[in-house]
Amino acid sequence: MTLDKILLNEQVLICSIHGDSFMRRRLLDLGFIPGMFVKCVLVSPFHDPRAYQVAGNVIALRNIDAKNVEVSYENN
Repeated sequence: MTLDKILLNEQVLICSIHGDSFMRRRLLDLGFIPGMFVKCVLVSPFHDPRAYQVAGNVIALRNIDAKNVEVSYENN
């Protein structure tokens, strides 16, 4: 499952990061690191972008970028 599919206030575990090297590096620099937990904390009126809490920060991502983050519900 990818990050853009989780619902508001759901917490998931980041499994892997996909995409081209630029997008992958950007997501890693923002704190979307495999093994970290991420939570959807805000959804805009048209559901794009969404804000996620990860590593103590709140980051807004467009759905097209959030599709590069593979997540799972395991270990919650």
